[in-house]
Amino acid sequence: MNNMNVSSKISLNEGLYLKDPQASELGRKIINHSILMIDELGFEQFTFKKLASEIKSTEATIYRYFKNKHILLIYLVSWYWEWVSFLIKKNTQNTSDAQEKLRIIIHSFVFASKENPSVAYVNESILHNLVISEGMKAYHTKNIDKENSQGFFKNYKDLASLVSEVVTEINPDFAYPYAFATNLFEMSNNHIYFAKHLPKLTDIEIKNDEVGELEVMLNYFADRLLGL
Repeated sequence: MNNMNVSSKISLNEGLYLKDPQASELGRKIINHSILMIDELGFEQFTFKKLASEIKSTEATIYRYFKNKHILLIYLVSWYWEWVSFLIKKNTQNTSDAQEKLRIIIHSFVFASKENPSVAYVNESILHNLVISEGMKAYHTKNIDKENSQGFFKNYKDLASLVSEVVTEINPDFAYPYAFATNLFEMSNNHIYFAKHLPKLTDIEIKNDEVGELEVMLNYFADRLLGL
């Protein structure tokens, strides 16, 4: 699958920002540097004060775009979810075979960080690192129900729905298509993390950032669960 360009900006819930960061140079700089800094420092150590210093701006300016750093994290993770959905739709648009679609979905889960949509202000590889290490903090919170009611996780739910439809197309009798979809995506992230930091929790190895074995493992599980 070839690298592709995104002809328009990634569409995200308007409730995730006060001012659209993709629509201004400063906003795009906020996105760019927040990805880099959260990856470098970790979410807990990241602050708007540090971000403002890095981009030579003010905290007040950043607060004009995002209510707080938690909402910013949801925004960044949502950007990645929507990017993966874009890849899947683009790569499957000329494919009618459901099993081949699932292969493409798994490939997209594993290699989305390697694709380049020519969006200069988002480094997909580093954003993927952020999703792996910090992503669950976006929705494992006390405010999950309120934020969900505001549509903050629609991009993830749309991604799960996209995958579940293919699962049902392959096996209409499969009882848990949504659970399968979310587990497949979470496995694609968790087992990269496990291989790098907690190797006793996985059977795959990742050397020199080569993740091909992960794709093989996910296909193995998919084939057996769906009776392929």
